[in-house]
Amino acid sequence: MGVRMVIYVKWLGHSSFQIRTVDKIIYVDLKKYGNVVETSEKADIILITHNHGDHCSPPKIQSLRKKDTAVIAPKNCASRIGGSVKSIKPGEEINVDSVRIKAVEAYNIKRFKPSGKLWHPKGYGVGYLIKIEGKTIYHAGDTDFIPKMRQLKNVDLALLPTGDKYTMDNAEAAQAAIAINPKTAMAMHAWDTDREEFKRKVEANSKTKVVLLQEGEEYQLN
Repeated sequence: MGVRMVIYVKWLGHSSFQIRTVDKIIYVDLKKYGNVVETSEKADIILITHNHGDHCSPPKIQSLRKKDTAVIAPKNCASRIGGSVKSIKPGEEINVDSVRIKAVEAYNIKRFKPSGKLWHPKGYGVGYLIKIEGKTIYHAGDTDFIPKMRQLKNVDLALLPTGDKYTMDNAEAAQAAIAINPKTAMAMHAWDTDREEFKRKVEANSKTKVVLLQEGEEYQLN
């Protein structure tokens, strides 16, 4: 067996992450404006969870893609990005070299626009299970705590939104983390909520370790 490589996970702000190994750079949810740490390292893989501007910025994607970058997104976002984009929907898997990417459900059940419609209806976006170097990273996308989360198994790192209004709040994200039971969990899409609440509730009720990164900070996933 070969030596397992270290994975570095950097929070770029909001729901944006860079996942880096010795030979792969993956980005999830690139956005151009606001509280996002700038980066110029070109991508091998770019994953977009849904079509909202704070997750899918075509100019940012273009600035970080190479000729052979694999860009993967739901169909409604793929058409906006342009160029070669692989569209994906829940249940589908795409392999890029040794990286396996599976889309899973991500949607609201209780967070509504003033019009009465859900911010993220079922089928609009996805979350991702990213299997790399023997580890599984779950990026939940914009979602409430939904039944399918209870079926997720053997997750090493779960990236969960905690901001409320558009997604789970801290208490619901903690329930999700306890149900998923990952080795490590991180809060994202947090707005100005108290992420410490998420940490306290998860660690008091499970064996999951919660890591609260600052924007631009990196975590080493062993």
